[in-house]
Amino acid sequence: MEELVKILAEALVDNPEEVQVLRRDEEDKAIIELRVAPEDMGKVIGKQGRIARAIRTVVRAAATHENKKVIIDIID
Repeated sequence: MEELVKILAEALVDNPEEVQVLRRDEEDKAIIELRVAPEDMGKVIGKQGRIARAIRTVVRAAATHENKKVIIDIID
């Protein structure tokens, strides 16, 4: 899951070397934290959050076989 988020984020930003992805597993959910350079934050979020919502949708679809809820946190 983390690799998918990293690939998607690196394709969107101008500074792919600054993309960091960290996964934390809790009881019934996985929390994936995405960090990008401050100037790339808008590119990852998109207008009205559309790109962030699309990333979350793709990751949730990929996570269906793990039977866990996946939460994507975009951290500034």
